[in-house]
Amino acid sequence: MGYKIKSRIWIESENNVLLGEGRVHLLKAIQETGSLSKAAKSLNISYKKAWQLLDSVNKSAKLPVTINSIGGKGGGGAELTTYGKSLIEAFDEINRNCWKFLDNELKKIERL
Repeated sequence: MGYKIKSRIWIESENNVLLGEGRVHLLKAIQETGSLSKAAKSLNISYKKAWQLLDSVNKSAKLPVTINSIGGKGGGGAELTTYGKSLIEAFDEINRNCWKFLDNELKKIERL
């Protein structure tokens, strides 16, 4: 019989979520598309929801995570700051390490 561990991690700051899988997906989509609007569309979420998630990240982070330009004739845009890119890398590493640990811990159940 094959067992699986299910888990989700997120990082909080004073009861506000800084990062979780959804927020990281949004940040990666912003990095790929250069736009919050396009990122929201690519993730099939509303612009309002994407804006709320991004606002939450920026309010919880030590430094700005994105640089936003106002829309207009040519349209606006968004790009990740160096700090924002570093947050993604750190979260991805934490997530990988967490899964390695959990997979190893699952062996305790499989041995029973």
